[in-house]
Parts: sequence; structure tokens; C-alpha cells
Amino acid sequence: MSQNKNILEIKNLSKSYGNFKAVDDVSFNIASGEIFALLGPNGAGKTSIISCISGVSKFAEGSISVAGSDVISSVKDAKFNIGVVPQELINHGFFNVRQILEFYSGFYAIAKNKDRINFLLDRLGLWEHREKRVRKLSGGMKRRVLIAKALLHKPKLLLLDEPTAGIDIELRKQLWSFVKELKSEGMSILLTTHYLEEAEQLSDRLGILHHGKLKYLTDSNSLISRLGKKIICIELSEPIKSEHPLLIKSDGKKLHFNLPMDYSLGLLFKENNIETKDVVDIQMEKSNLESVVEGFLQSKTTGGV
Repeated sequence: MSQNKNILEIKNLSKSYGNFKAVDDVSFNIASGEIFALLGPNGAGKTSIISCISGVSKFAEGSISVAGSDVISSVKDAKFNIGVVPQELINHGFFNVRQILEFYSGFYAIAKNKDRINFLLDRLGLWEHREKRVRKLSGGMKRRVLIAKALLHKPKLLLLDEPTAGIDIELRKQLWSFVKELKSEGMSILLTTHYLEEAEQLSDRLGILHHGKLKYLTDSNSLISRLGKKIICIELSEPIKSEHPLLIKSDGKKLHFNLPMDYSLGLLFKENNIETKDVVDIQMEKSNLESVVEGFLQSKTTGGV
């Protein structure tokens, strides 16, 4: 399979619950070996989209295909190519970790899956917990079990719905490493997360949902360049008076500017009649994905652009 083949294709998807439209005419693709982050506040439509892809939720408008199989007309083939890690932790009653993985291997009609189970137990740090009942595991370990379940049948598309919610930073970074490993093996991954550092670290591209609509479809760097700002502090040997429209604070010698990402220092110096020889120090703080997305959502909440 070529690297640029789309594993997931969503076209004009809309999903309503009664009179409420949770997903509104959303279209995007995910290529083979790509990590795609779907971002947005609670209620934006992220989980609804995952539910439609996985077959948990029905939809009347649009189409979804996974590895070329339509999720409605070829549901069995589509589901076999999907692994799902849901938000909710599941206790699995009185079964231990190995028993759960053996049972779900049977669900995918894989009769002899010992090597795959052992690999996942080892790679996800579950080996020493393999005989423990799932309900007695910590939240982080239960999350690992869910990931192992989703990977038993080697799916082409992995759906991660808030995979690191409620776990500590160390475990989160371990899971990031594992997700990158899966990508290197050619697996496609759809990730929803409220940890924007996670999206920035992992994703090749991202989409931002707001009230069910896909507002941006791009990569982190492009989004930051488009919507981001940089705070620049210029310290001068002699005080000057500036009335620049992007000046946010000044004591004469230290001037603070809030600038678009593509605003050049040369232009700023020219507009403020600053000579290079008079500059003592320059400090700059750039936007990251978190500040850009939060700023975008805040502008939507307050009615801004």
C-alpha cells in the first residue's frame, strides 16, 4: 500500500440528535501512516465523529470509508480495519488482563493470537499485571488494557478518544512514544485530546471543531503561523517614545510589542526609528498550539473573528 493512500475518508458528514446537529457537514481524510488530531471544546462533535466511524452511532448524511470499505454498506470489513480506544474506562468484571485479550482475539476470529498478546503485554508495560483482574488495576493500567484490546487484530486505523485523560505525565509520555512507534509501522491514527501539547507533539495534521463545524484543517506550524502572535521586548540604551499600534507596554527603554508571527524585526525597527546600534537586548516569546487554539475558541465565544 502506498504511503499517500487514504485510510479514512469522511465526506460531508452530518450527525443530529433530535433537533441538535452535533456534526455539521464535516469532510477530511487521513492518509496511511498519518496521525490526525481532532481538537475542540466539549460538545464540539469529536466523540460523535468517532462514534460514526466506529459504527456505534448511525448517521443519515455523508459517507465514511475505512481502507476503502464503507462503514454502512461494508460494515464488517470496515470494522475489522478499526481499533477503538474509548474515553470511558471499563472494569471487565472478574477477568484478568490476559483473559480479556484472549476473549477479544476470539471476537475478531483470531484463534491463535498468543504472540500478539505477549507483544502487547510487554510493549505496554502490562506483562507483570497479566494475571491481575482488570477491575483492580489503576486508571493508567486500565487505559493500557484498552489500547492493547484495540491493537489485537492489527487495525489499519486506530481511534484514540482522549487516550491520556486522567493519567500522569510519565505514563502520558510513554504512550506518546508508543503512538509514534505505531505511526512508524504505517498505522493511521485519529486522536482527540484536550492536551494541546499532545496534539502538537504527535500530529501531522489537525482539525479544529466548533459547534460541529470543521473550522481549520492544517498542521500545527501553519496554524501557529496564521493565528499566532509573538511578544517581543526590545531594550534600548536610550529611551524613545513610540506610538506604534502594536505596542502593549513601554517605559521608554523597554518596549513590548504584540506582533503577528510573520512581522519582521526590520520592519518594526523602521516603523519605530530604532537603530541597531541602540539595541541592548531583544527577547521574544512565541505562541504555541495551546495559546493559538485557546485564543481561537475564546474569540468564537466572545463573538470575535
